[in-house]
Amino acid sequence: MTRTATTENFPVASWLIARKHRRPIMAFYRFARTADDIADNIGLSPTDKLAQLEAMRASLVGEAETSPPAVALRDVLATRGMDARHPLALLEAFRRDATNPRIASWADLIGYCRVSAMPVGRFVLDVHGEDRATWPASDALCAALQIINHVQDCRDDYRDLNRIYIPADWLASGAVPVASLGGPRSPASLRIVLGRMVQATDDLLRDSSGFADLLHSRRLSLEVAVIHRLATSLNQRLHDRDPLRDRVHHGRLATLRLTIGAVIGQMLGASE
Repeated sequence: MTRTATTENFPVASWLIARKHRRPIMAFYRFARTADDIADNIGLSPTDKLAQLEAMRASLVGEAETSPPAVALRDVLATRGMDARHPLALLEAFRRDATNPRIASWADLIGYCRVSAMPVGRFVLDVHGEDRATWPASDALCAALQIINHVQDCRDDYRDLNRIYIPADWLASGAVPVASLGGPRSPASLRIVLGRMVQATDDLLRDSSGFADLLHSRRLSLEVAVIHRLATSLNQRLHDRDPLRDRVHHGRLATLRLTIGAVIGQMLGASE
């Protein structure tokens, strides 16, 4: 099922973001969602996917007009005086996805996050005019969000798209059969490997724990606090649940409760 801004795990330009910044963020999101849908389209060959992603790149940089989401983002970037470095980096991730690669190691996974996740946070920070000294904390949070998605979706990624975002060397060292990713529940060996990923994601969340406090934009700091709270909760669920068997995603009530708690906590912390 194609995701939308309202069905993602984490907020996308929510009401917490100032209205003047929502248009560029949503333009970036629509660009990313279009590219993601191309890379995930099981009816397209890798060659066709790469051709369509190249058309998006050409439209983004003004060499073509064939991709409306890319043209729309190009116009937004021009209006805001921003360059295309972040969406161009994102296209590199989708090119990798289009060829259904394997992740060799944890370092390789973080390298993938550098093009698939970190550009998103950096774009939002640039839209708000935030200091680029905040990028490391943003990178850690965005990598955590990406890896949480990979862990909770590992069965569907394997079954539907023949993709594995779990480090191959970890699977090999644990003697985990790749086919076990398509099963109804994780065998003990796979649970150990997924547990390593969840624990490593805990470290990323700790590295980004002070991110919201670094931001000048009060509204963005609230958004970041909410995202961090939701990510921490999801990662805790992954400690406790088997993503092949159990529901991990938050329901609406849990999301609302965590959102309110994060907003109140951030506001009280900022007032001290």
